[in-house]
Amino acid sequence: MVALITNGLQRMRVLRSYSYTPRWIVFLIDVGLCFFALGFSFLFWINFDFDGIQWVDVLKGTILIVGVRIISFLLGRTYSGIVRFTSTEDALRIFYVLSIGEVALVLGNCLYFLFLDHFFIPFGLLLTEYVFLTSMMIMSRMVIKHLFVQFVGAERGRKKVIICGSDEYGVMAKHAMDNSVDVAYSIIAFVDVNNRKAGKLLEGVRIYRMDALEGLLKRNKVDKVVIAKKVLSPDKKRDIVEICLAHDVAVLEVPRFESWINGELTMRHIRNIKIEDLLERSVIHVDETNLRKQLVNKVVLVTGAAGSIGSEIVRQLTHFKPSLIVLFDQAESPLYDIELELKEDFNYSDYKIEIGDIRDNERVEGIFQMYHPNIVYHAAAYKHVPMMEKHPLEGVKTNVFGTKHVADCAVKYGAERFVMISTDKAVNPTNVMGASKRIAEIYTQSLNKVSKTCFITTRFGNVLGSNGSVIPRFKKQIEAGGPVTVTHPDITRFFMTIPEACQLVLQAGALGNGGEIFVFDMGKSVRIVELARKMIKLSGFVVGKDIQIVFTGLRPGEKLYEEVLNVKETTLPTVHERIKIAKVREYNYGDVEKAITRLGLVLESRDNFKVVRQMKYIVPEFKSKNSIFESIDFQIEEETEEQREREMLSTVSSNSTSQEVRE
Repeated sequence: MVALITNGLQRMRVLRSYSYTPRWIVFLIDVGLCFFALGFSFLFWINFDFDGIQWVDVLKGTILIVGVRIISFLLGRTYSGIVRFTSTEDALRIFYVLSIGEVALVLGNCLYFLFLDHFFIPFGLLLTEYVFLTSMMIMSRMVIKHLFVQFVGAERGRKKVIICGSDEYGVMAKHAMDNSVDVAYSIIAFVDVNNRKAGKLLEGVRIYRMDALEGLLKRNKVDKVVIAKKVLSPDKKRDIVEICLAHDVAVLEVPRFESWINGELTMRHIRNIKIEDLLERSVIHVDETNLRKQLVNKVVLVTGAAGSIGSEIVRQLTHFKPSLIVLFDQAESPLYDIELELKEDFNYSDYKIEIGDIRDNERVEGIFQMYHPNIVYHAAAYKHVPMMEKHPLEGVKTNVFGTKHVADCAVKYGAERFVMISTDKAVNPTNVMGASKRIAEIYTQSLNKVSKTCFITTRFGNVLGSNGSVIPRFKKQIEAGGPVTVTHPDITRFFMTIPEACQLVLQAGALGNGGEIFVFDMGKSVRIVELARKMIKLSGFVVGKDIQIVFTGLRPGEKLYEEVLNVKETTLPTVHERIKIAKVREYNYGDVEKAITRLGLVLESRDNFKVVRQMKYIVPEFKSKNSIFESIDFQIEEETEEQREREMLSTVSSNSTSQEVRE
């Protein structure tokens, strides 16, 4: 007896070890169902009265009907699906295959009647067999699927899930989770922003109002919440995620339909919510008509075209059909990547790739001589604050004199527009990078007054996912198991998505008449430590337990709070609600030219302190923070205007003398 029980348990383990039922078994079961459906239909048709039955004809009819069904199964491959994952698609396949077989039997029966003046198989029997067999084949698969979920799935531990959304995305998410191979899920509720659906059932699961979500999370030990709504505002999405994070519940999202494979949603597609999704805002409305009018059939030069901003500007420009886009950058590999993307993903060919450095005046002039661009988007720059604080000479060479080379060539070769991409760090700068961008702003603004080229500046804050930004760094730290490093518990930053920033750059470039500094509505500033906490939670970890947050102190030149406008500046509205014009001090081109010439001469000394001092003379609001250059501020404060002028001139003359000696 013990041996029999042991043997039975071993057989059960063997059966359960199969990842799915072999196809030949499914095929034999379907053939068995054919005989059963036909036999039951025959009994039903003769009303259990066997008198006068011609058994030879019954045998011939059975062979014909079952033969047609077997051929249909083989051609339609009804046995190939995994039974426990039966879906609507599998049920439809069974229906189509049996229907085609039924049509073949009916046509054969009609031909038999034409030649022999009587039917080989009664039509009533054919119809009854078709209905019974279709029902039995579909129902058998559904029963097996249900039993698997109830018993085998229960052994693996079922995860409780709430789905936000009860439209087609919500239904598809439920099907994907029902059919999950690795994990068993139990959908305990749908919630929806459409309150009219509340109280109804969807595939046996109750729909609740969206404001019931928090109560559901409190009453049930929910493992995951899946956002599966075709259209959901960023504000609503943020609210849902905030509620889930407060209850330590993981949040997933169904992506847009375009990313599904063959229009079918699986668990592989349902992804974790990314922090970028929580920081996005409502869709930007761009005046495409005006942009197209300005860009169509024009030659456009994009400097820094391989960078995060430059490459996205290139992508967006392709929609407006310029005659040529010239991509100029010194970064070889990223430039090759964007070239492949234009070819393969955009199927775009109206572009030229040019490798070079904006600090090389001859190379820049060669580009302008070759292409004579109508519009220039100047995105090339050094942007990393601590790096430029360590290497101020390189920051000045690129951000100031590189910009000067490109701007001067734009004037010389008659470019219509020059759009400079600046930063909020140029406002009351506390670091070399911000000050160098402010000097570049001042130069291009002053140049606007003495040239036909329309010079426009755009300012915005941090962009999500850009090279060197905080979010990719946090992701790497989380993947490595922590700790996540934050410079200060109170530090805040403004954020935009890269596409959002570039849309506004293009729009501002179209709006400008020349000389403006456009500032973008960056929304609310974000505490970086809260950003880190949310990213850790969204990754499924517990802050302080799984992953620690460590404060490392402010880096050289770093501010606690970024500003969008100088305190002395005001803004004017534009036709676009997200773009404002900053009213800033105007500069005389001759004075600016002299100041930058002095800066260039000081640069030859290769003395960091002398160069930074000269930058502070040009930008008086430049006050260093957490930097070795703070001492210069104390010295300048004690200088009189006369001493300051003498200091600048002595620096210039000493450099001129040293240059003459070298010659």
